[in-house]
Amino acid sequence: MPHDQVIRIVLAAGLGLVAAAGNLIGAYFVVRREWPRSFLHDFLALGAGYMLAVAFLDVIPESVHIGGDSAYLLVLIGYFIVHLFEHTLAPHFHFGEETHREQMSGNHARVTILAGLLIHTFFDGVAIAAGFLVSTWLGTIVFIAVFLHKLPEGFTVASLVLACGKSRRNAMLAAAGLGAATLLGALLTSVLRGELRYALPLSAGVTVYVAATDLLPEVNKEPSWRTALLVFAGVASLLIVQHLAHV
Repeated sequence: MPHDQVIRIVLAAGLGLVAAAGNLIGAYFVVRREWPRSFLHDFLALGAGYMLAVAFLDVIPESVHIGGDSAYLLVLIGYFIVHLFEHTLAPHFHFGEETHREQMSGNHARVTILAGLLIHTFFDGVAIAAGFLVSTWLGTIVFIAVFLHKLPEGFTVASLVLACGKSRRNAMLAAAGLGAATLLGALLTSVLRGELRYALPLSAGVTVYVAATDLLPEVNKEPSWRTALLVFAGVASLLIVQHLAHV
């Protein structure tokens, strides 16, 4: 295996671990103190814009370059994989939404929603590793996109567990489970690097779903000029980085 490929795999595993830690950091904020909802809202807005920009400007074009026009079908499949799990396992759950005890009573709701989030986070790891297998540049910008919504994911799962009447320890364990799924996705993709032509477009579809179907609707519930600017700032930040990288 070429030396630069080994370095990229190690980077993917390391940053997969950092991304996984983002879930724990987000959960820690929830169990230690109650943060203003606006804090989470700002992360969602910035992350949604950045993730959409990464998917459409970098990941999807690279997927087509590697796999040809069949990549478009795989992007669509990736999108609907998450759609299927969200609408069969957790049909009444909305990413990032405040969770109320009366809505989340019982272990079934908690387990099914957690399963839906695990699908998200597994493909977070797939996206990071697949990006690094293409290039350090792509892997880095995908990692940033993933990390921007890791904190809200941690917020979400910890709030869910606490709303079900479980302990703070259980909330942190649930967040650790999401982090472990991310790391598993990164490691599995690194091992099965020969399947990159499938992994990259599938992760692109998942990224588009999380940004457009999960994050943006939550952002749009509180419309304001500040929210709009943060979404555009997420897009602009990638364009600026692209420009600087190619100067």
